Amino acid sequence: MDKFNQTFVSEFILLGLSGYPKLKLIYFVLILVMYLVILIGNGVLIIASIFDSRLHTPMYFFLGNLSFLDVCYTSSSVPSTLVSLISKKRNISFSGCAVQMFTGFAMGSTECLLLGMMAFDRYMAICNPLRYPIIMHKLVYVLMASVSWLSGGINSIVQTALAMQLPFCGKNIINHFTCEILAVLKLACADISLNIITMVVSNIAFLVLPLLVIFFSYMFILYTILRMSSATGRHKAFSTCSAHLTVVIIFYGTIFFMYAKPKSQDLLEKDKLQALGKFISLFYGVVTPMLNPVIYSLRNKDVKAAVKYLLNHKPV
Repeated sequence: MDKFNQTFVSEFILLGLSGYPKLKLIYFVLILVMYLVILIGNGVLIIASIFDSRLHTPMYFFLGNLSFLDVCYTSSSVPSTLVSLISKKRNISFSGCAVQMFTGFAMGSTECLLLGMMAFDRYMAICNPLRYPIIMHKLVYVLMASVSWLSGGINSIVQTALAMQLPFCGKNIINHFTCEILAVLKLACADISLNIITMVVSNIAFLVLPLLVIFFSYMFILYTILRMSSATGRHKAFSTCSAHLTVVIIFYGTIFFMYAKPKSQDLLEKDKLQALGKFISLFYGVVTPMLNPVIYSLRNKDVKAAVKYLLNHKPV
């Protein structure tokens, strides 16, 4: 019984910005504003992609999925972060932590696959325009999105189950905003080799492979565009890809900064790296989902036209 009490924890304490009390109010306002922009911006994109028939294409179907994913991801962590910034409540239950970890990991894994699917869709549209309607029909792109969601969910179930079954020996203070899996694994008082191995396999499947699909898709796209004789055609092809490519760069750039930080033995330097990791994680969790609808709306005439139509449409 004593051994059980030492290994089991009923709740976790999220430190968040506890080391920066003067920044709490500023960050509360910033995160709240960004969260509202995320809900409104992505919500408008989802509604537009459903109700405007001009957006009933594979590209906008994937975009609607991406927007829904961003809303789910931020809603799993931002509300609790806002509460912790304006109150002394920093605790989260064991089950609540597991749900937060599952949601974050599932949404991250699914987004990687969706971005890869979107790159393949652009490749087919630009490099094989005649075969595009035949290959990318509704059943195919719905199946592609479904596989992305299902794979991301299964991956997250495995990672979350392996992490939350570990003994923590009473240690329950997480130096992070959320129950991020690497922050939780640091508390474990048992061998985490299996967790590391499964995460490496997961990173190869959900980070590296989609990135390779994106890279080669855009290599073929670039080759095709440069061979176009029409300047108008080249500009149109570039404009349809630029928004997706911008989102990919921001998404993968943030992930690599977050998980490829240098290790330091110096205590002061280690604290600085941990603080940097928190802010990068905040950028990944809030700023990136906020930028997605902005980037796609500003760079896409169809989306802007659909949004204007919805805003100006008056029900009979």
